[in-house]
Parts: sequence; C-alpha cells; structure tokens
Amino acid sequence: MEPFRTLTSLAMPLDRTNVDTDQIIPKQFLKRIERTGYGDFLFFDWRQTAAGEPITDFVLNDSRYKGAQILIAGKNFGCGSSREHAAWALSDFGFRAVIAPTFADIFFSNAGKNGIVLVKLSEEQVDELLKNASTIPNYQLTVSLEAQTVTDGRGFKASFDFDPFRKFCLVEGLDDIGLTLRHGDELDKFEKQHDEANWLKAK
Repeated sequence: MEPFRTLTSLAMPLDRTNVDTDQIIPKQFLKRIERTGYGDFLFFDWRQTAAGEPITDFVLNDSRYKGAQILIAGKNFGCGSSREHAAWALSDFGFRAVIAPTFADIFFSNAGKNGIVLVKLSEEQVDELLKNASTIPNYQLTVSLEAQTVTDGRGFKASFDFDPFRKFCLVEGLDDIGLTLRHGDELDKFEKQHDEANWLKAK
C-alpha cells in the first residue's frame, strides 16, 4: 500500500448525499476475481445512459476534472452493502482521498485498509469546497494526513480528526498483510520453536 502523508491534487465535486456502494460499483461487476480493473466501472450507472452513451454533465465524464485524486461528496458516503469492491473501484480510478461530512462505518474501514484517506469535515465546510470545486477552474486541495488539515491555498483551512492507529497505517503504507509482516522475525522464531517442540514430542 502506498504511504499517504500529504497530497495536493485537483478536487472533483460529487454533490450528492447517501452515495451507496451499489452506485459506486454496481453488483454486476462483483464477479471479477481481481482487485484491479474496477475503476472502469466506477459510478457506472451514473456515467452513461441505458444505451451506453456517456452522460456528459456527470463529473467523471467532465474533462475539467480529469486526473483528480480528491473527491468531495455529501453526507453518508459509502452507505449500503459492505462490499470492499467500492474501495477498490475508487482507488483503481485514482482517488486517494474522499472528503465528506459523514461516511458509512464499514466503508470507512474498507477504504482505510486500501490506502484511501477519508476526511470528515462539517457540512458547511464541505458545501464550501463543493462550490469552489464546481466554480473555480483547476481547483486544488492539499490534504495533509500528518498535520490533519485540508487547505486550498486561497484561504480555506480546516482540521479533521483521525484515528491514531489508522493514521499510522496510512502514513507508513501498511495494510493488514504489511502489519503482519512487520513481525516476521518473531513469527519465524515462534514457528521454529513450535516445530522443534513438536519434533521432540514425536521422538
């Protein structure tokens, strides 16, 4: 997992509340066995018509926001089913941070384990960012996980709370496997002692 310390990026506004995981990655794409390639199907039903034509006024199809790594959205982002694929799709598309007033609990956990920083700001602050990102060309934000701040270089600055353990994992780039491998020497020692003890019992 790539470490996350400070990110400066173009910000994409998704001015919708209660964005659920079935909209983030629709159920028909959950049959894939890989963890990559989901970015092509992110917000699939919102990106195109039933006939398969791109919906030009949807933000993911708007060239002004191409390459954005920060997504701004309304409250209760990530609600719905517990599918981890939602985090995979956001990450695979290129998003490294999502800013919203609130997030669904299971999605919050899944996102953190996949290297995505979820920033909770007040509704007033998020509304300001949504407006700025919608009206100011090339509107960029800086999300500093180390300082726990969001700034835009234009006067906006907000602080956010963050769980210390989750912060440690993201800053160091450690997913669950990475956390386990930090104790590799101790695990090897335990297994060796365990094998030797079983061998002595067998004799």
